[in-house]
Amino acid sequence: MTRGLLILRVASAVLVLPSVTMAGAPGAAMARTPAQARAGTPSRPCPAPNPPVARPTHPAPPPLDPARAAVGGPALATAGLVTTSGVAEPPEVTATSWLVADLTSGAVLGGCGPHEYGVPASVQKLLLAAAVLPHLDPHQIIEVTESDLDFEPGSSAVGLVRGGRYSVETLWLGLMLNSGNDAANVLARLGGGIGGQAGGVAAMNAEAARLGAYQTHAATPSGLDGPGQYTSAYDLALIARACFAHADFRRYAGAKMAEVPAQAANNTKGYPIWNDNQLLHRYPGALGGKTGYTDLARHSFVGAAERNGRTLLVTLLGAESQPAPGWQQGAALLDWGFGLPADATVGQLVPPAQADSRNQVSSAAGGATRVRPERGFRTDWLLGTVAPVILVGTLLVLLLLQRRRAARRRDGR
Repeated sequence: MTRGLLILRVASAVLVLPSVTMAGAPGAAMARTPAQARAGTPSRPCPAPNPPVARPTHPAPPPLDPARAAVGGPALATAGLVTTSGVAEPPEVTATSWLVADLTSGAVLGGCGPHEYGVPASVQKLLLAAAVLPHLDPHQIIEVTESDLDFEPGSSAVGLVRGGRYSVETLWLGLMLNSGNDAANVLARLGGGIGGQAGGVAAMNAEAARLGAYQTHAATPSGLDGPGQYTSAYDLALIARACFAHADFRRYAGAKMAEVPAQAANNTKGYPIWNDNQLLHRYPGALGGKTGYTDLARHSFVGAAERNGRTLLVTLLGAESQPAPGWQQGAALLDWGFGLPADATVGQLVPPAQADSRNQVSSAAGGATRVRPERGFRTDWLLGTVAPVILVGTLLVLLLLQRRRAARRRDGR
């Protein structure tokens, strides 16, 4: 066997070595592959009301990539219930999927099908806020155009008038308090720059990708149903956490009422608006959130609250209003979360800086002990990425040297 052939065979053998992780490192959560973690029927079905609730037929969602089904930890790769063993069972809700997380640390306390596709309705407006709120001046005055008022008749609106001039802050308040689809159109147009409203939707999808919300796709800025529009309870938690990181958003989401100013256009008088999120009015410690509803999506809900120094976030999709409205189902899940030990963690909301294909699926392990993705040494990454590059480079150098020596022998040198 020639030296060159021997080098090739050794390099090939090393390149196909399985990934290995040191005990205790983040990659240790990868004992099961994402596909194995998701295979089969869930052993713990989500708590659901009895008798079952009739559901509308949804368009078929895109295929769920097994790797992305395990983002945040392999325990989240299930269509069923995921909680820490030994804790109280969560309450029965009509939501088809939900998630409870610590808003501060990002620790996931439990969920039901957290990566299952769902239709967002108006909670999609949170993605609009995450995408464009940091880039807009709240004091800028914007004039409403005819195209801004082109949305589904009878759907939620704050009552903007064509030719009216409103501050960006008023638009955000109209979006959050009244779920104004007219306000969503204006903000998307403004945030989209020269791309207009379509540019705003593109910015929403770019922000979803940046956050690692890979199962989210926006078709409309308002959350009104559109082709290929979907999200997941996990993605909503990522998006909501990004929103609550902004002081302006917390102020808008936490406002119980606001005033829409009078407009010279159409001689329109000013009027008050109230926040339609009942969690804010009726749940102690509530920080706000967002409600949503369409015939297709049913009820969706995002809410955050603070209690005894902990701040929790709940997201839910596909709920019915009976026997309890969506916000009450969210409140019941928040109560359950506040009753859990602080270390009852089954996964992690992966920060944007870590939302890449190598470490998002192993950023947290199922169980009661939180895994910190930023710690530990990952030998699977070393063997899978660095070692092959070094080996191939070494191989090429050795082959080049061998050819030069052979050439010298032929030349008598």
